[in-house]
Amino acid sequence: MDLTGKIAILTGVSKGIGRATAEALLAKGALVAGWGRTAPEGLRHERFQFFECDVRDEVAVQEAYVNTRRELGEEIHVLINNAGLGIAGEVDGFSSDDWKLLFDTNVHGTFYCTKAVLPQMKKQQLGHIVNISSIAGTTGIEKMAGYCATKFAVRGFSQSLFKEVRNDGIKVTCFYPGSTETNFFDDIPGTEANASMMQPRDIADTIVYALETPFNFHIVDIEMRPLQPKK
Repeated sequence: MDLTGKIAILTGVSKGIGRATAEALLAKGALVAGWGRTAPEGLRHERFQFFECDVRDEVAVQEAYVNTRRELGEEIHVLINNAGLGIAGEVDGFSSDDWKLLFDTNVHGTFYCTKAVLPQMKKQQLGHIVNISSIAGTTGIEKMAGYCATKFAVRGFSQSLFKEVRNDGIKVTCFYPGSTETNFFDDIPGTEANASMMQPRDIADTIVYALETPFNFHIVDIEMRPLQPKK
C-alpha cells in the first residue's frame, strides 16, 4: 500500500509505540486519526487529528469512528490496534477488577475497533488491520497470567480474522514485540525499561514495512525481540 493520502486509525496514540507509529505514518504521507484517552503531547501536524476515545467503551469507539470519517474522509485504509496495558500479579491474589480491565482494554477494545472499520474496508475491497500482541501472546510468563491471556486472545483473534477477510482484500498482521523501552514497565515489578531493549521506532518502522507490502500478499505474524538484551 502506498500510504500517501491514506487514512489510518491508530489507538493508544499518546506515547510509546503508538506515538512512534503516528510519526512514522505521517512521514509516509498518511492522514492519521489518533484515538486515545490522552492526546500525544506536542504532536502537531496538518495530517494528524486526535479523537478522544476509550476503546473499552463500544459506544465511544463508534462515535470516534463516525467523527473520523466526517473529519478525514469516508474511506478507512488502516487500523492499528495498539491500545493496551499490562498488570502483574499472582493468580490467587489477582484483582478481578484488574482482570476485567485487562480484557476490556486489550481484547474487547481490539474487537470493537475492528468491528467498526470492517464494513467500509469490505466495501472498498482494501484495508489493513494491525493488531499489537506481545511475546506474551506466544508463551506464558510467571505472574503475568492475565496479560498473557489477553495477548493469546489477540493472537487467536488475528489468525481467525485474516482467514475471514482475506478474500475481501483486507490484510491482517499480528505483531509480537519483545521488550521495548516504553512506560509499560513502570508498573511491572522487577523489570525496568533500559536502552538494550527495542525502541518504539523499531516497532513503528516494521509496522510501516508490513503496510507497504504489495497487494498480492500479506505478512500474518511478526515476532520481534532485542538482539542483545540486558542480563
